[in-house]
Amino acid sequence: MKLTDLTPEIKIVLSNEEASLLERIDTARALAEFSERDRVVISGLVRKSCLSKVIHNKTVMVVKNEF
Repeated sequence: MKLTDLTPEIKIVLSNEEASLLERIDTARALAEFSERDRVVISGLVRKSCLSKVIHNKTVMVVKNEF
């Protein structure tokens, strides 16, 4: 269970870089498609529960979580 499930009024603070990357991900995309810097930002977004990593056909995919 995520914290945003318990209290939906909590706002998640995103940097400009995180927000622009989050806007670019509209469907499930392979993690290998991203640059090394984007992967670091994606790791932060996964920790903030904005993105999820999913394994599909032995490929790590990144999926946007809906709030």
